[in-house]
Amino acid sequence: MNALVVFTHPNKKSLNGAFLERTLKGLKQNERINNIDVLDLYEEDFDPRLIFNEEKRRRDLYKDPSLEKHRDQILKADTIIFIYPIWWGRPPAMLMGYIDRIFASGFAYRNVKGKIMPEGMLKGKKVICISTMQGPAGYLFLLLSNAHKVLMKKALFNFVGIRKVRFFEFGSMEKKGGKQDRSLGRIEEYMSRIA
Repeated sequence: MNALVVFTHPNKKSLNGAFLERTLKGLKQNERINNIDVLDLYEEDFDPRLIFNEEKRRRDLYKDPSLEKHRDQILKADTIIFIYPIWWGRPPAMLMGYIDRIFASGFAYRNVKGKIMPEGMLKGKKVICISTMQGPAGYLFLLLSNAHKVLMKKALFNFVGIRKVRFFEFGSMEKKGGKQDRSLGRIEEYMSRIA
């Protein structure tokens, strides 16, 4: 099994960076994992901006040569693991820009004549979303009607054909004496046994 880890945080020494380390440690212990690819969007200085003009058309985004490496990473991966903070009730703009540019029509989905919904082209893959937030985890569910999960699972992953989506949302992560160590251990243990 091939795993792609997409890390989105400007500081690798952050708690999100610790989740990245423990994710990789668990994956390396897992005998079923053949290959691990890591994409650090900030370290790579990924450009999240969509640019459409006379030379760059939206309908051609799926074949943009500057994004070929990223498309290949997605195609090669059986499991895609996203690690990111929740800011203002949603993932960072950097991650959303990556999604806008990579999960394009012609690559991640295609319109089918006579059908209302497009066909997802990334069927059979699994996604794991690991997110942290300053507030309690219940905040997203109670006050924002689960907007984060709806956005990521229904509006994105199910749309492109990915049905197996697992969320780890860790809230109250900035409290002293919080559950950071237990949460990190949970992720490492989970990654060591995913299949």
